[in-house]
Amino acid sequence: MYLEIPGMEECLNVAKSIESLSSLESVRHMYPFFYRPKDLNLQEGWDLFTPEEQFTKLSLHTDNWRLSYVNKEFAVCLSYPDAVIVHKSVNDAALLTVASFRQSGRFPVLSYYHKRTGMVIMRSSQPLTGANGKRCKEDEHYLAAVLHPDRKGYIIDTRSTQAAHQAKVKGGGFESKTNYHNWKRLHRSIESGRILQESLIKLVEACNDQSNSTDRWLSKLEASKWLGHVKTVLTNACMAAQCVDREGASVLIHDSEGRDSTLQLTSLAQIILDPDSRTITGFQAVIERGWLQAGHPFQQRCASSAYSHAKLKQEAPVFLIFLDCCWQMTIQFPCSFQFNERFLITLFEHAYASCFGTFLCNNEKERFTLNVKEQTISIWSWMNRPCERKQYINPLYERNNFAIWPSVAPQSLQLWQGLFLRWNRSPEHQNEAWEQINHIMEYSRRKTHPTSTELSAQWEDPAGL
Repeated sequence: MYLEIPGMEECLNVAKSIESLSSLESVRHMYPFFYRPKDLNLQEGWDLFTPEEQFTKLSLHTDNWRLSYVNKEFAVCLSYPDAVIVHKSVNDAALLTVASFRQSGRFPVLSYYHKRTGMVIMRSSQPLTGANGKRCKEDEHYLAAVLHPDRKGYIIDTRSTQAAHQAKVKGGGFESKTNYHNWKRLHRSIESGRILQESLIKLVEACNDQSNSTDRWLSKLEASKWLGHVKTVLTNACMAAQCVDREGASVLIHDSEGRDSTLQLTSLAQIILDPDSRTITGFQAVIERGWLQAGHPFQQRCASSAYSHAKLKQEAPVFLIFLDCCWQMTIQFPCSFQFNERFLITLFEHAYASCFGTFLCNNEKERFTLNVKEQTISIWSWMNRPCERKQYINPLYERNNFAIWPSVAPQSLQLWQGLFLRWNRSPEHQNEAWEQINHIMEYSRRKTHPTSTELSAQWEDPAGL
């Protein structure tokens, strides 16, 4: 579909109008509050991945953790949900003290429990040690209780050492080795904010360059540094996963606020380790619990796009880099993921512009205040309809119960052409190839596992005549 605009002035007016309409001041005026398809209702999909459901599954494997409602009505942390999973040795009174010692009240909570080793991945914000090295005994006891006897833990701080020390001047800081016994702190710098947004803008400009010069294209791609950011995030996620799976150590991950690179690493490490997270439903649970309920500010980070003239301070493609890392893994392990590329692209599209309410606002409190769950439709209710869900199925999928270890060598990482170049090339031939793959796999499945009707036909006419 094409829109013909007669002149540059009209083109700029249309662009200005679109940008104004896509940057509404009130969330209540956005399209999800008015979207009412006949075959979907407002109640479906919102309660698929609750903390209570997560805790029920967790309790089948360990009794060391409990469900806490210390944040009921968002009394402690505005960016956490009502219910969170914490270590059972820490009561709610101690959690209140720990929350006051962590940036924005984001005290350590469980992100992932590794059934094979019994180790965990937790997330939080930075401790408020300040320039004077302030301590919090409750916070120290909490992290000590998480460790098994004679086991060590790793604190992965996604800021550089210099940035972490600079944070102390502003009241932030990091965990000292002296006070957090058996915890080793690792600084693994991951870029955030405007640097990432500028990288995305440069990448989009490179992808839209029609000069047809190979040298120019490669130079622009390298200058964007996009694949470098993808490599950094994926490398650190692999390191966190290795700590849990191969070293038998628990991990706490945080940056300053624990809402960006922290969520990238905790989610990717889980996908690397947990085969359930590589299914369609399991991946939706990762998005819901590890991003939406975890307080990633989608409204700020995905405010416009790389095409926008507005340069908003809070905008950054943090979630897009996470999806890109997931796509890299699907390319390297094509049979280990139940979902396909279209599934990831759909999530990207709706994070930036959607008729559903799932990605609205910056945290659970904002969604609660605006009655998002009562007045908009969940994207999960739409994506999980049989007619829609079948579009996201990877025909090559075969459950892999082992951890997957993606290569982060430069030669192994690719530009996500299906996303970044989708407007510059026709997907016709690729779609035809996938249709043939689907046909072959379906034929193979029917031969291996015939239906009762097919078995009956074979019994009546074994020669197939």
